[in-house]
Amino acid sequence: MSERRALAVAVAFLLAAAPAAAEPRVTLLDLPFRVTQLRDAGSEAALSVTTAGLPQLPRKAGPVAVVWGEGGAAVLTLSGDTIAVVPLPLDAIEGLTAGETPKGALPGSRRVLSGPISAYLSGPSRGPDGRPGAAGVTVRERQKVTMSADPKPVPVETATVPPGAGAVFSAETLRPVEIGGSLNLLALSEHPEGAGLAVIGRRDGTWRVRAETPPEPGPLALATDLPGPRPGAVLVRGEEGRLEQWSLSGEAPVRQMRSTGSADGKGFSAPGAALGDALVVASRDRTALAYLSLKDLTERARATLPAPVGAGLAVLGNQVVVALADGRLASVRDGNARP
Repeated sequence: MSERRALAVAVAFLLAAAPAAAEPRVTLLDLPFRVTQLRDAGSEAALSVTTAGLPQLPRKAGPVAVVWGEGGAAVLTLSGDTIAVVPLPLDAIEGLTAGETPKGALPGSRRVLSGPISAYLSGPSRGPDGRPGAAGVTVRERQKVTMSADPKPVPVETATVPPGAGAVFSAETLRPVEIGGSLNLLALSEHPEGAGLAVIGRRDGTWRVRAETPPEPGPLALATDLPGPRPGAVLVRGEEGRLEQWSLSGEAPVRQMRSTGSADGKGFSAPGAALGDALVVASRDRTALAYLSLKDLTERARATLPAPVGAGLAVLGNQVVVALADGRLASVRDGNARP
């Protein structure tokens, strides 16, 4: 046998003997109540819980997610690679989340916090298709206070950003993202000619819509923002549920790529999340989570869920916590599914 043929046989043997990549593993978490609300580690609810000094939580809890329903509440933390469930009284969670929808905010929406800045959808309105939307985004910023012996109220500057003539902001939750060292807000805007992603930032000292993706007809959802040195966003567009990845680094959003399609040919839907160098996003019918490479939006693996996605999902370490439509809570561990 020639050396080349012997090498080929050896390589084939090693490939055949190598274990297959581990598929994502789904585990149901034991909770004594049906989950109707889930908040991830970046939410106001999670911030309130971790700063409230609750005795039930570890002193250094790390990132947490918060879940609750009519029958109870809990905080989810990581203990090694295991998700620990810390029960809390429901009234404690209700007290800590009472400010999620401030006065004047769009009913059912939640404000976002980032340092001294809070923002929320305001001014209930109707979009071009008649669906509920918001006439503006209200931004409130706490100002610096000069130290003195006498207590002083913290001054707050407030600005309301309109979406533009004939447009409304979609009733989706805002997303804060840092672009070029400055805080910006991501919102979906609906125009008579279609929907687009609006980037709200401060320019020349004034908060306004500073950039927007071209509006296109059909449904639009924000699957997730992509934080980091090269911030971006992943959109789900159209009835077919195609993914679009946009770069937000420059003056205007630039579309980087579109998905070539899902494994089942049915597309995708929100919600989604970034997990290392992978994107985790719900299937079009929300009965599974798909793992895609952020390099080319190619699907690498899929985890079938016990029930469709309900209240949303959150990332804890290398696991995704999913609130299911039937009130159960599941964790999905990605194994070797990430590219």
